[in-house]
Amino acid sequence: MNEVMAELAKEHPEVSFVKLEAEGVPEVSEKYEISSVPTFLFFKNSQKIDRLDGAHAPELTKKVQRHASSGSFPPSANEHPKEDLNLPLKKLTHAAPCMLFVKGTPQGPRCGFSKQMVEILHKHNIQFSSFEIFSDEEVRQGLKTYSNWPTYPQLYVSGELIGLDIIKELEASEELDKICPKDPKLEERLKVLANKASVMLFMKGNKQEAKWGFSKQILEILNSTGDEYETFDILEDEEVRQGLKAYSNWPTYPQLYVKGELVGGLDIMKELKENGELLPILRGEN
Repeated sequence: MNEVMAELAKEHPEVSFVKLEAEGVPEVSEKYEISSVPTFLFFKNSQKIDRLDGAHAPELTKKVQRHASSGSFPPSANEHPKEDLNLPLKKLTHAAPCMLFVKGTPQGPRCGFSKQMVEILHKHNIQFSSFEIFSDEEVRQGLKTYSNWPTYPQLYVSGELIGLDIIKELEASEELDKICPKDPKLEERLKVLANKASVMLFMKGNKQEAKWGFSKQILEILNSTGDEYETFDILEDEEVRQGLKAYSNWPTYPQLYVKGELVGGLDIMKELKENGELLPILRGEN
């Protein structure tokens, strides 16, 4: 299949062909439910439009030819107009009330300015999410234009940019705490989240789009009951993702809570449904 891909790449220079080792990128494999190799995914404008599971050279050739001839593929990955980035960058800057774009991570900043920013935010117990700009060169360069700010770190509060110098001024004037949301203790935060709704599901994705097979299955079970429930996407918040495992003493996802109490994961949900006990538990009757 490597040889087939090489030939198709020659025949269709307008299409970008990329190979990934499934085990080397578990987050990608998990996101796209890669259960066997080879698996071929087809993308247009960063959206998956088709897939092929298994080593089927004729079918792969047909799919590439069909999408190429229909104009599914953009002319070149490097020729996207800059405007295409504005929407995803806007979503990123609004991904959390306080969103930090940083060199490295909050646990291991990779430049002095990033370290200073993280220290100030932690000092004031400010709740924030972060994005590692070294992980995505397109975001790293595009955000400079989007924000008209050439350096990092960049902190966005409700989507508005605040630089390190401004953060220092706000700290000196004691106004920082008024602008940025405080971070409650993690256990208190998890308790609040678990009680956010009578039935609360922590999953990979959300009720509109599950991002893993187990999460998809548990959504199908909940939807079949007709009862109301809310979801939390653990992929959007690493602190919650890791902290909830210790809070619940349950190492995997999805996790279902009823009135703040852990019911369990997919296997327990299946068992409860088979035994006819699911509805009474969801409604707090058992």
